[in-house]
Amino acid sequence: MRANGGVVVVGGGVIGLTTAVVLAERGRRVRVWTRDPAERTTSAVAGALWWPYHIEPMASARRWALRSLEVYEELAQRPGETGVRLVEGVMGGTEPADVESWTAGRLTGLRRATARECGTGTAVRARLPLIDMAVHLPWLRERLLRAGGTVEERTVTDLAEADAPVVVNCAGLGARELAGDTSLRPQRGQLVVVENPGIHTWLVSAAPDSAPAYLFPQPGRLVLGGTAEDDVWSLEPDPAVAEEIVRRCAALRPEVAGARVLEHRVGLRPVRDAVRLEREATPDGRVLVHHYGHGGGGVTVAWGCAEEAAALAAPS
Repeated sequence: MRANGGVVVVGGGVIGLTTAVVLAERGRRVRVWTRDPAERTTSAVAGALWWPYHIEPMASARRWALRSLEVYEELAQRPGETGVRLVEGVMGGTEPADVESWTAGRLTGLRRATARECGTGTAVRARLPLIDMAVHLPWLRERLLRAGGTVEERTVTDLAEADAPVVVNCAGLGARELAGDTSLRPQRGQLVVVENPGIHTWLVSAAPDSAPAYLFPQPGRLVLGGTAEDDVWSLEPDPAVAEEIVRRCAALRPEVAGARVLEHRVGLRPVRDAVRLEREATPDGRVLVHHYGHGGGGVTVAWGCAEEAAALAAPS
């Protein structure tokens, strides 16, 4: 196939769009090919709290996360435009010293949570980026367009279809077929969106003897979660699971119990033993960069990962 120049990024979720933005702002001619618009990708379902969740290798993930934190802190100065806010909250199952060991003083207001704040167990309180994906994904797309990039909705069945000298595979779970990577598997996450009864801080409970529970206040709503079901492909919300999510969250914040349900959401996290971020040469002399397998941490590491992917996509 004759190369058409520039870069084709396959995948229009948060990883694909962020990578495309970085490439375009570095002067590359970028086209994003995506099966679904950003609003219908797995990224749109994300609770989107900045925290390296279900992502390996952890050392790299933390480095990518800290770089992304820098970007989100800047974007949080324009929350209405970017969808990024810095919000106080409590992370259960975590010691302050463990967080400090890798964040090195970067988290605002990091301290041990009080018993009143976290209920039981060990927890930390901090001010972290919380991203409204309904705003952030369209903002990323518009930023890409302003930088000269394009977005085309099309289904890709073979990476060889991309008519460009450089192809970046950000297809998420779709990379299982596109890259023949059977180690990539789904992890089903279900959320319940309710009217916010007046909760302004986020909370993640990580009790070892129960399923995870979290509450993320977004503008005009409260996101309740969640689940982490490995190797489950169903995108249909399970009413029994939804009831259990609300019950767990109401045990943490009783005012949730009577909140009106607005929406049920299901997404499939692209889980792999480790993120695949590597460059390979194709038989026809083109460059292929694989950039997928971010699990539940795609939003958290997006900017740090995107910069490394863009470097791999540079001409030899």
